[in-house]
Amino acid sequence: MAVDELQAIIQRCQILEEADFKGEDFNLFQVAGQKCLEDGYAAQLLEVVQNEKNKVIIKNMGWNLICPLVRCILMYKQEDDNREHCLKILDLLVQLCNAKELFLGLLEQIEQTSGEQICKTVMLLLQPLQTVLFKLQNKKAYSVGLSLAVIMNQLTPLPVPYTKQQIQEDKLGLCQCCNAVVNFAKPFVSEVVKNMEKSSDCNDTELKEELLKFCMKSLKYPLLTAQLDQLESSEEHPFRHFATEIIDILRDTRELIQLLFSHHKDRSQSWENKEFADIEQKNSAESLACLSYLMFVQYFGIDYFPMVFSPSYLLQCNMAHIEVLLNRTEESVLSKGLELFESVLLRMEDNSLLHQYLELSNFITVPQNLVKVMTLCPIEHLRKKSLNILQLFINKFDAEGKYTLFRCLLKTSNHAGVEGYIIKNIKDQIHLALMKVGDNNWFTGHHLVSLLDLVLLLPDGAETDLLQNSDRIMASLNLLRYLMIKDGEYDNQTGVWTMLAKIEQNFLKPLRVGLNMSKAHYEAEIKNKKENRRDSNSSNTVCSVTVSGEKLPAMTTEMQLQVLRSALFTFDLIESVLARVEELIEMKIKAV
Repeated sequence: MAVDELQAIIQRCQILEEADFKGEDFNLFQVAGQKCLEDGYAAQLLEVVQNEKNKVIIKNMGWNLICPLVRCILMYKQEDDNREHCLKILDLLVQLCNAKELFLGLLEQIEQTSGEQICKTVMLLLQPLQTVLFKLQNKKAYSVGLSLAVIMNQLTPLPVPYTKQQIQEDKLGLCQCCNAVVNFAKPFVSEVVKNMEKSSDCNDTELKEELLKFCMKSLKYPLLTAQLDQLESSEEHPFRHFATEIIDILRDTRELIQLLFSHHKDRSQSWENKEFADIEQKNSAESLACLSYLMFVQYFGIDYFPMVFSPSYLLQCNMAHIEVLLNRTEESVLSKGLELFESVLLRMEDNSLLHQYLELSNFITVPQNLVKVMTLCPIEHLRKKSLNILQLFINKFDAEGKYTLFRCLLKTSNHAGVEGYIIKNIKDQIHLALMKVGDNNWFTGHHLVSLLDLVLLLPDGAETDLLQNSDRIMASLNLLRYLMIKDGEYDNQTGVWTMLAKIEQNFLKPLRVGLNMSKAHYEAEIKNKKENRRDSNSSNTVCSVTVSGEKLPAMTTEMQLQVLRSALFTFDLIESVLARVEELIEMKIKAV
């Protein structure tokens, strides 16, 4: 019987001195204790642990019972007496066992757990682990840091609840566990704060460093991917509560503002611990970006933020964070990047951002990332939002800044829709310049002529794919038509009449040739499809068709005809605007 085996081992060890315990004794005690727990004799094991005569034995060997104890506690139902006995045994082990060995045993148990048991195990062992950490005399800061690191490493693989329903259900217990972990850290934060109050030079203590590592990990997981919008019900949002606690730790340790204005590539140099410096340099970019999002979008800790910085400086400080967030593809992270960008832009007045900011690399890369979201992101509402933010970004620059940004995006976007959108913006700026609104000479004269060289041309001459580039071509033609109407050949404020020969050579003539070739090709295709349909006596024959170099899914003949007719309609639209432009040029020349 398990209890008898345990009693026999206890009786043998009671007559031994502490130094005479052998490895075999430890193994026999562990096996017998585990068997007692598994066979339902937790009450008898509790009596053994409570017995004062066994105090030395439990001190040395008790930590071996952690693994079977945790397994049984999680297995028994809440109302089961055996579970209550196991919990009492665990409390006694925390009081009686060697602190160092028990610490290692608790961490080992957390490390070995997996799947659905992770959060349950962590929450069960947080209080015992905290008690043991306070008993440790040596390397306390290291032990606290190791504990937090082990816990966070175990939690990180778990999926973060995203929808409101997932958050409310919290199937794996992650929401509850995260808040339990931050409560576990609070006494150590208080200890750091007390030390800082005693000495103003005590800002780089080891314990403070370990707590900052925990905060940085928490910002990356779970807060970076967590949905932080308010729940509809009156209950408190668990991740919002967790975010508040993390911000409070950073504030209390006087690191909040310093982190907000630090760049992730330089931050690691301020740490003495090289191992942390290497890890922090690699991973802190996303953590700092999340921190900035929490502050400037969700307004966590905004009361502690000094309101002395200009909106343009805040934008400059946040551009690196925005770039980090927009480089990710997950909806939860992308949306944070867009919201942060929008938030800092809305603080600024239109036309107030100096063109010199475009000399900073991320003022170029961020709008390029926005273009990628606009054109490649599969999520429609994020594509639309990124387009709105790009326009907001454009509006904030002075005239030279807009001019420079337009040139950059025309050269780098590689997307006809985006190029068409930029050309429409150029047209709007030219209109303001002609109306003498503000100092807008960057969109008249020789500056504009240089910009029009990028706009009024076909990338591949007459062989340009007109269908794929239709957005850009239509925008360019509309701009040219506007210039012909609004800028007289005698005024020539825009310089368009000076470069008319070049426009005809590089744009209008190749476009006319390309249109004739494309229309002839598509009309021939339509004719062939109709003849094939007549020969097969069916409009449901399935085959493939290629448009703009891309093979479309299998289509019936009737569906193919619809695609071809749609292409012809696009060519007709282009041709009608082209004809109007040619007519305006002819009228002006005749008038002269």
